[in-house]
Amino acid sequence: MNEKEKRIAEIEAQMSEANFWDDKARSQTILKEHARLKAEVAVGEKFEKGDAIITIFSGAGGDDAEDFSRMLLEMYMKYATRKNWSVRFLHENKNDHGGYRNVTFEISGANAYGTLKNESGVHRLVRISPFNADKKRHTSFSLVEVLPRFEKTIDMPIPPEEIRIEFAKAGGPGGQNVNKRETAVRLIHIPTKISVHVSSERSQAQNREKAMEILRAKLYKMRQDEQLAKEKGMQISKTTDIEWGNQIRSYVLHPYKMVKDHRTDVETAATDKVLAGDIDIFIEAEKNI
Repeated sequence: MNEKEKRIAEIEAQMSEANFWDDKARSQTILKEHARLKAEVAVGEKFEKGDAIITIFSGAGGDDAEDFSRMLLEMYMKYATRKNWSVRFLHENKNDHGGYRNVTFEISGANAYGTLKNESGVHRLVRISPFNADKKRHTSFSLVEVLPRFEKTIDMPIPPEEIRIEFAKAGGPGGQNVNKRETAVRLIHIPTKISVHVSSERSQAQNREKAMEILRAKLYKMRQDEQLAKEKGMQISKTTDIEWGNQIRSYVLHPYKMVKDHRTDVETAATDKVLAGDIDIFIEAEKNI
């Protein structure tokens, strides 16, 4: 039971007390809180059962980090295939080696977000670099961000003056322009500096609509994290550094083979299976985080 569910139970216990209605002003305030919390829990449950939007950002490590982002992308795509879920790319920023500076994709299927939400965080790879002539061991980092698909039916307006919109030509690998018209859309939420880039849709209007959907999800997730931190008396870090010390999971391919989740201490030496999408042991353990 999370903090909201606990508070709902407390209020419902108060409501059953004989003197609850004696102070009408107080009881009305509590009833409003109860209604708000119930609505928020219902929205959360709806998200849990719905689709997930995942973005992978490459951190420290150059070509190696961008290749690691490719490996993580393929891992999640293979996991989705195991679950009979579908995958659709929303935006790709590729390098010349097949790696990704960043990539955003949508996984559609029953309980996709609820299943994958705890994959959010920094992932770390240790291996012999295939991009280093000296064959030295290299450490790279990628950040995985998992958001719920934010449906239009959920009311979360964003004032137009808080959004800056930029347009660009949809680009392919190596910056090749595959569309002559400027259909790609980038939204920047000015107060938070959160940005969203979508280039998958056929028209500028469709890309803009999808980008707004993702922006709402990012803002919703940020507010949820801040509320959770407040309830637990924690301080949300403002740093976005993708570096050593922040990782949730390590993938070590040299000098030994081991994948370890640092939140649950679950680990396995079957690195090939994990990178081929067999991540159920981590998913199940993460449910209790």
